[in-house]
Amino acid sequence: MKTGLLLDPLYTDHDPGPGHPECPQRYQAIMKALTASDLLPKFASIPSRAAEMPEIERCHPRPYIELARDEVAAGLDALSTGDTNVCSKSYDIATRAVGGVLNAVDAVMSGKLTRAFCAVRPPGHHARPSQGMGFCLFNNIALGARHAQKQHGAAKVVIVDWDVHHGNGTQDIFYEDGSVFFASTHQSPWYPFTGHVEETGAGKGKGSTMNFPLPAGTGMTQISEAFETKLLPAIAAFKPDLIMISAGFDSRVDDPLGKFKLTDADFASLTKLLMKAAEEHCQGRLVSVLEGGYNLSGLATAVTAHVGALVEGA
Repeated sequence: MKTGLLLDPLYTDHDPGPGHPECPQRYQAIMKALTASDLLPKFASIPSRAAEMPEIERCHPRPYIELARDEVAAGLDALSTGDTNVCSKSYDIATRAVGGVLNAVDAVMSGKLTRAFCAVRPPGHHARPSQGMGFCLFNNIALGARHAQKQHGAAKVVIVDWDVHHGNGTQDIFYEDGSVFFASTHQSPWYPFTGHVEETGAGKGKGSTMNFPLPAGTGMTQISEAFETKLLPAIAAFKPDLIMISAGFDSRVDDPLGKFKLTDADFASLTKLLMKAAEEHCQGRLVSVLEGGYNLSGLATAVTAHVGALVEGA
């Protein structure tokens, strides 16, 4: 087995409240679909764990981490930093989402696995260094990239975000860095109203951010063009040691929080494009991390198509 899958039923313990789109049923829908698909036996199991404070501090300063911990413990229903709803278990589950992604990175960077998909909750790509935002407490994928660098000596990491919303938190964390190349296709204008074409990085990070703001109604024609004409050549020039995907499935047709038109087959095709890039540039090393996706049936079938493509390359 060369492909790993991170699943943990404890991810359902993060409950932002009645009617919230980022609901525990998202994980349950994914699990039900993967079980019905007969894909599970084809994957190696990746365990979750709680990330430790120093690991989270690689992207978030300790005062913010402690603020999130203390506000959750105090029984607040939302973080004071913004629009992130929480419950009594949210801090613990958020650290467990981070730790699971770090375990996936360990497995891939050590060569035990080639690829991995992490079905984590809460999502992470809106979490800025000192601000929980947009359903996200900690930036799971950014912390995974830093872990690859600090723990495994990866010099360069690529993060590709195909969520319908711009991954503003991930961009902010690496905007002046240069060792992590961040690229995002996203609906614009749309929450969080960032990710303009001219946002390309600053300082040492100049040129290591690439944004593709696209209008409502965008489908595979525009996104595959962005990938093939600009993103893939940029990845080739960057020469990464690891490729990571912020796999948001709210860019799928009929999602209630987005107006893109990607299909399940499109997600499989995009997955294969990035798998090919990983094969060409970093020995196939690829870690995918769940972000959005709020139509439960659509999320389930899109994730199944995505992980099916991952395991086909094994």
